[in-house]
Amino acid sequence: MLEVKLKGHDKYYCVSDVVRLFYDGLCEDRERVAVTAESGPDMVITCELEPGGRSVTYCGDKAYVPEGEPLEAGREIRRSLYLALCDISGRTMPWGCLTGIRPTLVAYEEKTPDRLIERYYVSPDKAVLACRTAEEELRLTELIPEEDLNIYIGIPFCPTRCSYCSFISQDISHHMNRLTAYEEALESEIRILAPRIGRRVSSVYVGGGTPTVLPEEEFRSLLDCMYSEIAIDGNCEVTIEAGRPDTITEDKLLAMREHGITRICINPQTMNSDTLARLNRKHTAEDIVRIYEMAKAMGFDSINMDLIAGLPYETAEDFTKSLGRVIELDPANITIHTLYKKRRAELSKETVLDRNESRGSLADAVKEGYEMLYEAGYHPYYMYRQKDTGHGLENTGFAKGDTGCIYNVAMMTDVRDVLSFGAGSSSKRCFRQEGEEYKRRVERCFTTKNAIEYIKDYAKAAERKAEFFGL
Repeated sequence: MLEVKLKGHDKYYCVSDVVRLFYDGLCEDRERVAVTAESGPDMVITCELEPGGRSVTYCGDKAYVPEGEPLEAGREIRRSLYLALCDISGRTMPWGCLTGIRPTLVAYEEKTPDRLIERYYVSPDKAVLACRTAEEELRLTELIPEEDLNIYIGIPFCPTRCSYCSFISQDISHHMNRLTAYEEALESEIRILAPRIGRRVSSVYVGGGTPTVLPEEEFRSLLDCMYSEIAIDGNCEVTIEAGRPDTITEDKLLAMREHGITRICINPQTMNSDTLARLNRKHTAEDIVRIYEMAKAMGFDSINMDLIAGLPYETAEDFTKSLGRVIELDPANITIHTLYKKRRAELSKETVLDRNESRGSLADAVKEGYEMLYEAGYHPYYMYRQKDTGHGLENTGFAKGDTGCIYNVAMMTDVRDVLSFGAGSSSKRCFRQEGEEYKRRVERCFTTKNAIEYIKDYAKAAERKAEFFGL
């Protein structure tokens, strides 16, 4: 078992973040002032923060000291500990010692890939990715007036639960009788709050779950409610997660087109039908192509398609093959997610992380996939990371031309307000801080994740949000 002793500081969170990149079975031992990792080697190291702000990690007679001027304490501790663990494990990480959700925040500060490489040990390709994404994120953010509001409407139901998922979505095979009641409660919450909104709406995103799991009548009713209650003008971006092709019908597509919606998501996750079946998704790769072509023929000119790199039952090569098939379809956006260990998912952490690379190098496959996207004319426009992601990788949205989803940018950058409706949704307000251009103080207002409780108490949820936003 690896034991990392803390000296001169109490930054357990920072230490745990870095150790987690390399080893599993973490535990904070406050009595011993240490962080332990069950899967690590049997040794004790010390991570010290000196009075002058320099961090040094000691392993036996070796001292690991970052070069250059010391950074902020938390970052400095991560740097020295990362150097030590790279040496001990014989491995490096694509994002170096960066462990946060948003690498683009650091890219905003550092400006150039070279600074990310030198200061945080980020690999050259990830450093370039972060800076390119940060530049496009900033451009899209500036298209969203700060005084505007962005709206999320959540449908936490799916036709089946995928084996990699622990999201709040309910499997409708067990909850069919609740879909109508939930949709009615959602409409009621919208009718309570929408008339109080005195701000222009920049974007509306209907997500889930799988919103198109609603029956056709309820789906139309929700769209009618949105457009009658929310002030959606001609410049407002409206996105519907159509998600699973087995939930999309011609009538639902027609209902969206009648309301003027042209941006939807059709998410294959993989173009391998055998994998889809093993993941408990009730559709084939051929179904994806059929629905995609139907949507394009009906005038949906901005379609996003999600893929997941690192799925079980697939090799790294399988991922790039799926990506090649999606690129051939030529959607406006392609989002690459890297499989990560969700808390309540069926998949084990060992299966997700695949530290021995039994299915091939995921990092190499993602790198190759990005090159394929660049060559096909796509560019990155938003990015985020999650803990326990395979090989410390990231999730990145790519777009062709000026088709990036501004809601995604508003949600991920935490510099624009979002009002959310529905169970499990999170509303946020972003407050400027003196001297900070790209950071905000963020306050959040959460709604119960339990759909049954939401159906009962949607009015109370609406009033909490009204108070939160001062409506």
